[in-house]
Amino acid sequence: MSRIDETIKPFPVRIAIMTVSDSRTIEDDKSGRTLIKRIEEAGHILADRVIVKDEEALIKAQLETWIADSEIEVVISTGGTGVTGRDVTPEAFKSVYEKEITGFGELFRMLSYELIGTSTIQSRATGGVANATYLFALPGSPGACRDGWDKILKDQLDIRFRPCNFVELLPRLNEHKN
Repeated sequence: MSRIDETIKPFPVRIAIMTVSDSRTIEDDKSGRTLIKRIEEAGHILADRVIVKDEEALIKAQLETWIADSEIEVVISTGGTGVTGRDVTPEAFKSVYEKEITGFGELFRMLSYELIGTSTIQSRATGGVANATYLFALPGSPGACRDGWDKILKDQLDIRFRPCNFVELLPRLNEHKN
């Protein structure tokens, strides 16, 4: 049974992609390319793309720039979600959240468990909202990006997905500020 309501017109969302890495370049960023391909296939708009070093202050500064930009509705990052000393993406994301979407990380790990078993416990994938912008941090592998997009974000960023989705909530994310 399809959960896509074909009577609703698709709504393209403007998405920024951040790859967190000390070593990747645009040319060899497989995870970023994986996300961009899926975003464009789903009819969304790539609003921006950057590679940021594994430094909490740099990640946070880029997030704040995009959060302040009303043209960016969603940020998806890849990389820096592990448990090593250089993995600081979740800390940077959590420092800007107004609200954390705890179910995102939980669901990502549950789905990932089916594929990689207990190794999923090393992922600190996270999601949240700040200034009417959705923020999602995925692990740095192309497989994790495929799983996060194909099994969670593709549907939640499709206004036609039922019974509910993140896109239909976009106009209401700043209600508390009015």
